[in-house]
Amino acid sequence: MLVNRRTLDPTSSPLAALAVQLRRSREAKGLTQVDLGLLVRYSNTYISNTETAKEPPSLTFVQRADQHLNTGGSLELLWWSWKNGALIPGFPEYTAQETNAAAVRLFQTRVVPGLLQIREYATAWESGNVQRGKVTQEQADSRVQFLMDRQHILTKSPSPAIHAIMDEACLRRPIGGPAVMVRQLRHLEALALRPKTTIQIAPESLGEAHPLNHTLTLLTMPGRVMLGYTETLQRGFLERDSETVATWASDYDQLQIEALPRAASLDIIRRLREGFEHER
Repeated sequence: MLVNRRTLDPTSSPLAALAVQLRRSREAKGLTQVDLGLLVRYSNTYISNTETAKEPPSLTFVQRADQHLNTGGSLELLWWSWKNGALIPGFPEYTAQETNAAAVRLFQTRVVPGLLQIREYATAWESGNVQRGKVTQEQADSRVQFLMDRQHILTKSPSPAIHAIMDEACLRRPIGGPAVMVRQLRHLEALALRPKTTIQIAPESLGEAHPLNHTLTLLTMPGRVMLGYTETLQRGFLERDSETVATWASDYDQLQIEALPRAASLDIIRRLREGFEHER
């Protein structure tokens, strides 16, 4: 059992991410596999096989485990990720942590951050991946639903503090056409006025002074532990090393200083939304 715990890599597959997250959640509650089995009405052998990724769990099992381990639904999110195989490696491990974060700081370069997207915008974005043959329509639909499910953290109580910085290009890129962009930008305006939500725009005029070249997410977890997440075209990386994450956080803090203030950011969102309205 200890060997499996050392060698099971949560970034290797959605099923491995689910297995590792189940074990971590169980141990955080101080439960043995037998204890959890009595709560969810499954055998400890079944739980052991799930935690070592020897066999995939049923949806009923993960839903019961979510309930008794108070995971905020993270196990079911990972289950759907495994079921549909639609997400890049490393991302399921990140989303399992995102569910429990006390604060989420985002930076996005090309599109509106996923947590802030409306369904029509997300659907339009995924349609491009289908047209290019990157994913099937079924996978695209799964990705959109997975994104909508992730957004429950914005309305749960207590909700995490959200600080999103996005390049101005995210607002100008006409994903889905003018009508979709009008609704998406209105959604950003509404989010920007909510408590615990801050939206800033990094203007194009920053040029070479821009401190970040890649998308970045920083999670503040209970106990003030900070995690970082970024992606390449092939996979995502959840960073736990404190020194590395501190360096990323320093770059984010610098961008926060350089980006437009909240009021000016809201103003540019409104102006661009009005421009799309005239195009309809």
